[in-house]
Amino acid sequence: MAKFSSDEKLQAVIRYQNGSESLKSIAKSIGLHHSVLLHWIKLFEHHGEEVFKKRYTPYSVQDKLDILNHMNEYGLSVRETAAVFNIASHSTILSWQRSLELRGIDALQPKEKGRPSMKKDSKEQKNQTLAEGSVEALQAEVERLRMENAYLKKLNALVQNKEKSPKKTKPKSSMN
Repeated sequence: MAKFSSDEKLQAVIRYQNGSESLKSIAKSIGLHHSVLLHWIKLFEHHGEEVFKKRYTPYSVQDKLDILNHMNEYGLSVRETAAVFNIASHSTILSWQRSLELRGIDALQPKEKGRPSMKKDSKEQKNQTLAEGSVEALQAEVERLRMENAYLKKLNALVQNKEKSPKKTKPKSSMN
């Protein structure tokens, strides 16, 4: 589905409001489903031209609850509710509704954006907290060196095996 600029959306709505063309014919001419055009029309009726401008609106838990309560109280569909509150996609409201039903109010908390920060392993932090030269610190160092030594021995054995074994190729078997 192609993305439409705010001007293209506005022109489609105006064409419909002029009354000379049907909803389905306008939608077909610009290459989208008529339900999307109907959504644009409802948005325009509730909020005017500004509705098609790009925006990002963070919603608090209370905002989400108010929107869901309004939808239930007035018996509105998800699409109608999205139009009334100028929410870009009705699926946003559906996801809030499902989250609330499955996991309760805490599920409506805003999620942190972006990648999580890289945290050091707890073992490294534990080793750093041990006093240098203490018995525990020395034991941890010995254990780390033993693991490193074992790893290097295995790596060396693999390299030697690879050098010793000649490249073997399987003979082609004919099934005829």
